Amino acid sequence: MTIRTTILALALATAPALSFAMCADREHQAQSCAPGTVWDTNSQSCEPQANS
Repeated sequence: MTIRTTILALALATAPALSFAMCADREHQAQSCAPGTVWDTNSQSCEPQANS
């Protein structure tokens, strides 16, 4: 019973850290820009859309 309780406590203690680590990656966040602008990954901001 003690080993099972220890494993459960360890799992509950590390779960928040693991979930935070999974959300720390900024590559999956959606960015919306105003009409007429597009997201520029180099400058990390909305830039006017080039007309071609």
